Amino acid sequence: MEPIDQVTAHAWLATALAEARAGLEEGGVPVGAALYGADGTLLGRGHNRRVQDGDPSAHAETAAFRAAGRRRSYRGTTMVTTLSPCWYCSGLVRQFGISRVVIGEAVTFHGGHDWLAGHGVEIVLLDDPECAAMMREFVARRPRLWNEDIGD
Repeated sequence: MEPIDQVTAHAWLATALAEARAGLEEGGVPVGAALYGADGTLLGRGHNRRVQDGDPSAHAETAAFRAAGRRRSYRGTTMVTTLSPCWYCSGLVRQFGISRVVIGEAVTFHGGHDWLAGHGVEIVLLDDPECAAMMREFVARRPRLWNEDIGD
């Protein structure tokens, strides 16, 4: 798989950021994700809908994965997420062989991306200031919901 350049990584992150903003506007947790094919085609996108749907499994990465639909293989795909993936979403990446994860930020929450890297998944951490600011503000305003979302 070809390495991803920074321009492409940031362009793909913009899709996930738009999803995160949509989730926030709906009263949910502002995490967004998108799944891209090896050829750069957007396969699926989504945002965290745990609050909106009353579904604890409705994380952004799972929403993007579901929107992409059934495929014979996910090898060569890239999951783009505004926040380091939790253990649940890291398991999804590992289970289905998603090859790369592009992460907006991992300061607010340092999920399972080190574990994924140890299992051969390419990790691209962008340290995006907009992703970090959105999450910091959300955590400050809604700490109980945030703690619920991350399983604390």
